[in-house]
Amino acid sequence: MTRLLVLLAAVLALVGWTGASDAQEPLRVDVTQGNLDPMPIAVPDFVGASDEALRRGADITRVVANDLASSGLFAPVDQDAFIEDIANIDLRPRFSDWRVINASALLVGSVTIQEDGRLVVGFRLWDTRLEEQLLGLQYRTAPENWRRVAHRLADAVYERLTGETGYFNTRIVYVSEGRGIDGEPIRQLALMDQDGANPSFLTDRSYMALLPNYSPSAQEITYVSFLDGQATTYLYNLETGRQEALFASGGAGAASQVDPEGQSLSARFSPDGSELAVSIETRSGHDIHLFDLRTRNLQRLTQHPADDVEPSFAPDGERIVFSSARGGGSQLYVMNRDGSDVQRVTFGSGRYTTPVWSPRGDLIAFTKQIGNQFALGVVRADGSGIERILYEGYFVDTPAWSPNGRVLLFTRGESRTNGTRYEIWSVDLAGFNLRRLATGGMASDPAWSPLIE
Repeated sequence: MTRLLVLLAAVLALVGWTGASDAQEPLRVDVTQGNLDPMPIAVPDFVGASDEALRRGADITRVVANDLASSGLFAPVDQDAFIEDIANIDLRPRFSDWRVINASALLVGSVTIQEDGRLVVGFRLWDTRLEEQLLGLQYRTAPENWRRVAHRLADAVYERLTGETGYFNTRIVYVSEGRGIDGEPIRQLALMDQDGANPSFLTDRSYMALLPNYSPSAQEITYVSFLDGQATTYLYNLETGRQEALFASGGAGAASQVDPEGQSLSARFSPDGSELAVSIETRSGHDIHLFDLRTRNLQRLTQHPADDVEPSFAPDGERIVFSSARGGGSQLYVMNRDGSDVQRVTFGSGRYTTPVWSPRGDLIAFTKQIGNQFALGVVRADGSGIERILYEGYFVDTPAWSPNGRVLLFTRGESRTNGTRYEIWSVDLAGFNLRRLATGGMASDPAWSPLIE
């Protein structure tokens, strides 16, 4: 896997046009509201000078429209309703034709295939009420990167109309679940684009793999492997395929205290990618440690008789949230990165687990179990205010934030006559737009990559 999946030789602003001004506000999606009507946007097939360019233009249009629709903030208008046939994106559209079909925004584009095979993809985003161009960009790329260009284009439209960074040019690593020939459970790491395209396996069926987490560079993941017969944290380089088992017992410093038969679980990267926060089983139980990826030094942060597990860094790298039963049932706690100033942030009934700090820094996502009921929720990072429940169901686990902190992925289990079926679903921060990811089979433990540059 190359470091840069999309090589953009040029990003050029197109000439902007401004229509007649009036008293209307500029087109904008207010993402601070809860449930809102999605903005109607028309996305005609991108134009081209050859059959191949037209086919690629239709492909890009489909990906962009699907990305925008999946956010729940946009509603692509049915192409059968279109009145004007866009033939040249450098001509002003007939805005009345788009307003009559209730399209608030219009995205037009073109694809040119150069002699060397490279693609030039240009587009213009229009406000049909103000008759004003909102955005105009041009991308140049190798033909195999057309999907990356489509996702970047959707991200550009999303950011222009919401004011927030998009999340479409990303990938998701997860656990593909199945059964072996004797009915034994199979759990493999798998990777796909955020829209389900380009799926592939990272590990084989000979051992279990669980709980992947992305590095800030999107080039490495940590995960828990049972390759050596016990739960061990591995570091996996996605570019080279090289894997490394971490935290071997009997080493120097804190590693000398690692239980030879113990487990290491759910390691998460620091925001700068230089350290891992990880729960390791020592002779006194599970505690939170910091592992320096450069020096290989292991530093113990917690020393409590209760098990401390599931650490996750704040985006500023200064604090860590974790779950612990030190107060009785499992609750969430926040501490400084050196282990000092431990503060409890959840106080409700039930077991609070799987905390993940939002990329925005203000919230912590968690899962909660009361009896046989599970819930996915968020709480303020300082513990103030009331927790908000985004989803409740038969089984909920392993939340993962989108890079912009607007959407959460999670594992959802559904009771069936032949056992529980696990799938990955998404929900937005307001608790709306519940969607199932297209993983092609049972899946769990999602981890969302940063934006791919």
